[in-house]
Amino acid sequence: MWLPTLLLCLCCLAQAQDRAALRRSNDQAGRCHYTFTVASPEESSCAGSGTKAEMDGVLSRLVLLENLVSRMIAGVDGSTGTEVTTGDEVLQQAFTQATEERNELQQDKEHLNRQVQELQRRLDEQVKEAESLREKTCQQTQPPSRRNQHQNQPARDSALAFGSGAYQEMKAEVTEVPASHLIPDVHLNSTGCGELQSVSEPVLHRKADSITGKYGVWLQDPEPQGSIYTNKTVWRIDTVGKEVRQLFAYEDMEQFSQGFPMKVLVLPEPVESTGATMYRGSLYYQRKRSRSLVRYDLASESLAARRDLPHAGFHGQHPYSWGGYTDIDLAADEQGLWAIYSTSKARGAIVVSQLDPESLEVKRSWETNIRKNTVANAFMVCGRLYTVASYTAPNTTINYVFDTATGAGRAMAVPFKNRFRYNSMVDYNHAQKKLYAWDNFHMVTYDMRLGKANPSRG
Repeated sequence: MWLPTLLLCLCCLAQAQDRAALRRSNDQAGRCHYTFTVASPEESSCAGSGTKAEMDGVLSRLVLLENLVSRMIAGVDGSTGTEVTTGDEVLQQAFTQATEERNELQQDKEHLNRQVQELQRRLDEQVKEAESLREKTCQQTQPPSRRNQHQNQPARDSALAFGSGAYQEMKAEVTEVPASHLIPDVHLNSTGCGELQSVSEPVLHRKADSITGKYGVWLQDPEPQGSIYTNKTVWRIDTVGKEVRQLFAYEDMEQFSQGFPMKVLVLPEPVESTGATMYRGSLYYQRKRSRSLVRYDLASESLAARRDLPHAGFHGQHPYSWGGYTDIDLAADEQGLWAIYSTSKARGAIVVSQLDPESLEVKRSWETNIRKNTVANAFMVCGRLYTVASYTAPNTTINYVFDTATGAGRAMAVPFKNRFRYNSMVDYNHAQKKLYAWDNFHMVTYDMRLGKANPSRG
């Protein structure tokens, strides 16, 4: 407001400078008086002798004021080139920034919506695929000697190929020993308790119908106790999941093949992986995320014993090559109950321990010279440890044997087939002289032939 007023005063002074007069005089008290007069239109100038000097002073002051006003105007107008930001410009900038942020958020929202739609599409496809697999029936192909016995069993589905699931897999490449001879497709009978001679083609008994059946444990008790369950009872555990506690019981192999369990038992402790076994009326398994072994009595449906396996690696420290937390593998054969595992002292080499079946106490241990993570599976037959070279190769071998009687191990090459190319469990039943295996949703058995027992073997 002061700037326009100052300019107005300056204009008035400039217009009146030819008609104005300034006088000085002293009063009686000695004080100085200044008198400023402007002539009216009718008056003529009557300035005294000092008027000319006074007018020069006024004019010099006006020049100074004009210079001062010029400098002040230059500062307000931004003579240095800086533009003055008004309130409207600030609001406009804020609005522009808010608009840009809103557009970015809208783009993020659209991107997330596309991701949700893609995930929903994949889920729908997997649900449809699971439904089609569940409803699909196929004609089974088996050797003539087995065709009549298993007419109601589902056949191999070669189109089944799940890419991923809720489970850990640790894959490793292994060198396979070439097969030295072919196995005839006939039923093989044991000729004693000598070394393993040959293994037959796999015989399919059941195919799992959901992702939880990709791998698991299935077997029969070679030495059942009591009258509740017999050696015909089939047991099954699906081991894909966070808390595996369900143990399915089937009356016989026919009911198992048709998928009709007679009972479901709930285990007191969760199961770790596929290393469980059945022996003398009890289920033996490793407790999840620990080196603890559990003995579960089937007749009383209760925990009968629990004990840590000394120094054993667990939960991914020393698994088989296929992974799956297979650090501790329990097995039963003609000589009793066994644990197949490794320790930090053994540096990953397989350790075999014979266990007391009642207390789970270690009776004796042997350290082999084959690393556990270089083989796919292992099992015990007549006090001998056998390992399988690969879990995915359709034509692989049983490539190593360790005899606990002599403490010596060596390489071997007995042909072995992974028909469905993901064999996660191999277990021996000495009453039937068969291997039980879980191969990529498929539960199969192998007949096997053993050589004659060596009398000189300790």
